[in-house]
Amino acid sequence: MLTAYTTDQIRAAEAALMARSPEGALMERAAAGLAAICARTLGRVYGSRVVLLIGGGDNGGDALYAGARLASRGARVDAILAGARVHGSELEALRRAGGRVTDLRAATAGGGEAGGIGGVAVAGELIRAADLVVDGLVGIGGTGALREPYATLAGLTAEAAGAVVAVDVPSGVDAGSGQVGGAAVRADVTVTFGAYKIGLLVDPGAEHAGRVEFVDIGLGPHLPGPEATALTGADVALLLPRPDAGSDKYSRGVVGVAAGSHQYTGAAVLAVGGAIRAGAGMVRYAGVAEPVAQVRARWPEAVITPLEPGEGIEEVGRVQAWVLGPGLGTGPEALAVARSVLASDVPVLVDADALTLVSRDRSLLRRAAPVLITPHAGELSRLLDVPRARIEARRLEHVRRAAAELGVTVLLKGSTTLVAQQGRPVRVNLTGSPWLATGGTGDVLAGLAGALLAGGLDGYDAASCAAHLHGIAGQHGPLAAWDVVEALPAVIRSLADRLREGV
Repeated sequence: MLTAYTTDQIRAAEAALMARSPEGALMERAAAGLAAICARTLGRVYGSRVVLLIGGGDNGGDALYAGARLASRGARVDAILAGARVHGSELEALRRAGGRVTDLRAATAGGGEAGGIGGVAVAGELIRAADLVVDGLVGIGGTGALREPYATLAGLTAEAAGAVVAVDVPSGVDAGSGQVGGAAVRADVTVTFGAYKIGLLVDPGAEHAGRVEFVDIGLGPHLPGPEATALTGADVALLLPRPDAGSDKYSRGVVGVAAGSHQYTGAAVLAVGGAIRAGAGMVRYAGVAEPVAQVRARWPEAVITPLEPGEGIEEVGRVQAWVLGPGLGTGPEALAVARSVLASDVPVLVDADALTLVSRDRSLLRRAAPVLITPHAGELSRLLDVPRARIEARRLEHVRRAAAELGVTVLLKGSTTLVAQQGRPVRVNLTGSPWLATGGTGDVLAGLAGALLAGGLDGYDAASCAAHLHGIAGQHGPLAAWDVVEALPAVIRSLADRLREGV
């Protein structure tokens, strides 16, 4: 399991480790790891052109030491100084190795324009010509929008022909939350030290981080419990319900699906398919005539209960969990179905149209049995009465708030899927794919997660495992939602096979 931490947690661990280490040892470890990854990114160090963007923090010192190592291997290294702090020994190490320095502070302090000789214009020329740009402007302590000249330099990195490597966290990204308050570096690679920062895993920060490379500097024994985690394939394989010799269709989990309407018949077919392909022992489907006909035609193994308009699910039979909402509609008939499902005594997954219904009456979520909700940002905005744009910008904050305020487990769909339950670390899904941004894939996810709930997982694990499997099933596109349904068995088999082989 991958673990991630807040800025305060990492700062405290660093202080504890530094108190037990020789002076400068942590920076030497970090710089050695950074230099190695920069060299690997370049491919050929000798004769390459490297530009270091240096702020006043410790990550600027890391970049200078790494630059000195690259310069000693024959790279042309230019350091652009933009921070108020002077890195004495680190700067001297770079100069001794043959590195060159452009002091942006001197150019601007002398009253010249930012584009004057020795100013941002020169920096821009160096950045554009570089084979590698190392962003050491702002470290994990940076919050809010970048100030000048950092903001301009961050913008110039987008013009670099070569790769951009960020030191610890891309400048402009809040390391603790992933928030981006203005201009920010978009890195191809982020080299992070000691521990993963939450902001490297959660969008919009994750989008700016590129590929994250981890360098161990010995923080592990000094770190507390994580604030966020991410499941690996091995973690998911261990959590997934597996049948044994004594299993039958009832012990494997019976999931009820209340979905679909006269207008949206496909949602029912996809939600039922997600549950069946995920390995549910039985699926009981309840719906009105049109989706009933579609489900019966495509999934003859489903046990079907036709509902009359306004009728609830009382006659469906015993289930271990319900999936409520995909394509259900939001009128009085849909509300009657929703009320009856939420009055049951088993876990309920609330998705799509059912989220609209509960946003109108949040008392529907007050029940003794567990609830898992699966909103996208727009649906969560209605539940919390918060603008969608604010949720997209502060996903971590709002998924936590929703879990605490509503008393439910929350799977927030989107560019970074997050799972939150009060009192537990937020789980970040790392398998997501932009190919999944197409109609119907959310219905498949609902059925998949519902099957895992019925199979005995709690909402936190069911949501996390479902997001992981769903992401892998949708990694290769273009695709339609039906492709995800059909891919699920192979994805689950692959994880089980890897677990048996000890991979």
